[in-house]
Amino acid sequence: MKKYTYTEKNDTRSGFGAGLTELGRTNPNVVALCADLVGSLKMQDFIDENPERFFQVGIAEANMMGIAAGLTIGGKIPFTGTFANFSTGRVYDQIRQSIAYSDKNVKICASHAGLTLGEDGATHQILEDIGLMKMLPGMVVINPCDYNQTKAATLAIADYVGPVYLRFGRPKVPVFTDPDQKFEIGKAVMLNEGTDVTIIATGHLVWEALQAAEELESKGVSAEVINIHTIKPLDEEAILKSVNKTGCVVTAEEHNYLGGLGESVAGFLARNKPTPQEFIATMDTFGESGVPEKLMEKYGLNSDAIVKAAQKVIERK
Repeated sequence: MKKYTYTEKNDTRSGFGAGLTELGRTNPNVVALCADLVGSLKMQDFIDENPERFFQVGIAEANMMGIAAGLTIGGKIPFTGTFANFSTGRVYDQIRQSIAYSDKNVKICASHAGLTLGEDGATHQILEDIGLMKMLPGMVVINPCDYNQTKAATLAIADYVGPVYLRFGRPKVPVFTDPDQKFEIGKAVMLNEGTDVTIIATGHLVWEALQAAEELESKGVSAEVINIHTIKPLDEEAILKSVNKTGCVVTAEEHNYLGGLGESVAGFLARNKPTPQEFIATMDTFGESGVPEKLMEKYGLNSDAIVKAAQKVIERK
């Protein structure tokens, strides 16, 4: 199997900040809005270079979504920035009515998603956001895996016309994808080909899936690893092609198993090719305060859990 390595770790929110800064230099229609979290969203460089294209709305997230929707009418491409919890749960009505239903060209950019928010605890560790957003008609949902892919995704969504939810996080994670990659919305990335089990991962769990594949190889198991960075629209062709070969699948995500990537994969397979599946996700629970790595271990969101799930699902074939 292909061995993936990294020379540095960086947070995916910084990838968003770098992408937004580049867009500020290349696309005059891009504007940015923030709900009093400029530092956390890494938006300062964009602001310094484009002060006239930045709107600080304060702690008024619902208002931010309404303003963003209005800006699109004049041809602007607004990027909103706040924590994932505030980007979705707090403003769901405004997103549904003013952005999704109206098919406005707003890019909802959400940091600090999932358990890896860590010590801020359950009130901020939203694990339901993917489900909330993927249920909205016409909403694209993207969850990149590292700094480079997040930057590439940020650049790509500016060219896409329509509402997008872009999810990223706070912790520094391995940077292992190509810095010059072409990001294709809705197109899965094959990271490792295998024959015994398909591992479909998204976000921070992609690196864990690769580590699991190495461990499985040492046990004589050939694991196929697919990075599903776009949860909606789902790359159904890539999923079907893989499970036709392996006959079983493990999905891995930093999200509730209800409403997440795993559920999307299961629904598609149920309609087209019923396949044994195991879920690596939180099991209908809120998070808690703690060190991110320890939380991921406690809730079974790491390479060890993926290995065990792969072994279990292979037995079900």
